[in-house]
Amino acid sequence: MKVTTTYSSIIKPCEPTPNTKIPLAEWDQIGYISHIPTIHIYKPSPNFPQNTQIENLKDSLSKILVPFYPLAGRLHWTTRGRLEIGCDATGVEFIVSETGSRLEELGEFSTCQEIHKLSPNIDYKNTPFEEIPLMFVQITIFQCGSITVCPALSHAVIDGRGASYFLNEWAKVARGEQLDVEPLHDRTVMKAGEPPSSNPTPLDFNPLLPPPLLIGETNDKEERKKETIVAMLKLTKNQVEILKNRANEEKIDGKSRPFSRYETITGHVWKCASKARGHKPEQETGLGISVDIRRRMKPQIADNYFGKATIDVVAEGCSGELVSRTLSYACSRVREAIDKVTNEHINMTIDFWKNQEDLKMFQDLEALKGEEEGPFYGNPNLGVTSWLTLAFHGLDFGWGNEVYMGPITHDFDGDFILFPDHDEDGGLILRACLQTPHMEVFKKVFYEDI
Repeated sequence: MKVTTTYSSIIKPCEPTPNTKIPLAEWDQIGYISHIPTIHIYKPSPNFPQNTQIENLKDSLSKILVPFYPLAGRLHWTTRGRLEIGCDATGVEFIVSETGSRLEELGEFSTCQEIHKLSPNIDYKNTPFEEIPLMFVQITIFQCGSITVCPALSHAVIDGRGASYFLNEWAKVARGEQLDVEPLHDRTVMKAGEPPSSNPTPLDFNPLLPPPLLIGETNDKEERKKETIVAMLKLTKNQVEILKNRANEEKIDGKSRPFSRYETITGHVWKCASKARGHKPEQETGLGISVDIRRRMKPQIADNYFGKATIDVVAEGCSGELVSRTLSYACSRVREAIDKVTNEHINMTIDFWKNQEDLKMFQDLEALKGEEEGPFYGNPNLGVTSWLTLAFHGLDFGWGNEVYMGPITHDFDGDFILFPDHDEDGGLILRACLQTPHMEVFKKVFYEDI
């Protein structure tokens, strides 16, 4: 499929916005300072010609950037090696492309590699960091009249909940509706820009511990080189209930609180991945989990907060135990990691990063440019990201819901995303990426005994 850019423009807020600087929380600046794209595919609309659709998207984007003005700014360094958003209404990049292909030629959207061509190509290598927009949008017009809308938003500025919040408000404005409430931009609720607390961080508290390596290896270079493949695995509502019942058959450490859907499926994925990868029984394995802290902080963070409010934690286990013991055990390891994220843990994390003199050494800017290798959570490790409560699906700009919505860039070994199956109430979909030789075994054990 050949995709050609017809034009690119900068969309700015249609009204004056505050000219100010907003600090980022320290942990928002760790790791990849990249953009996360999602894709939304729409069939032709008889009442909305393509030109009308594009003009509506541009017009509504300029309107929604007024209340969500930080997205129209740029990231800047402070003298302390921190990042802040310069809210200067510089704008976001809006790209229109076209292809001579028809939508049906993409086949299975979820695993089609061609879908990457529908996402903005962000030049991290040759563009000065301070000049890169915090948001890109690529619209692609197909020969059949279908269009794709692919927004890519800076993951340094907002998390998944913040992104879905913005996109739904944008769609609301595009439909001619009013916002129910203005977004909250006060980053001090996350103690951004404030000095560290006077309470010393415990010496044994260290969020920088590297994930385990395969037994006998001294680095992950060979694992990085191996070919991966993506698969979409569906679980019906009945299958989810079967797994939840199994997970809750045994009470680990005397705890009676039922395991959640996320804990259940993630524990199941961890067991299956350990088995599919053929680990030695003594192989240590880590499971990366992103925890939403909006309800875990004291005081709690308001629902209209527009920013990042997640902390990454790692569940630890031994492959032999994960494979041989019950699902309840694997779920308990997942829960143990999540339950560590208390208000006290959050504040310790804040203080840990605030006490680092220069955060640039923890930011994988060179990895974005392709000059160094970034973080890797592949074999023997994995990560399971939950989109179960994120409203990415059903983005209606005025011509109906999309026929497909999904991620684009989550295609490295050990990366799993869990989201609702909108074709079946209560069903779930697991987007799995593993090394090619491991995938068929994983799919087999994933569905065994359900």
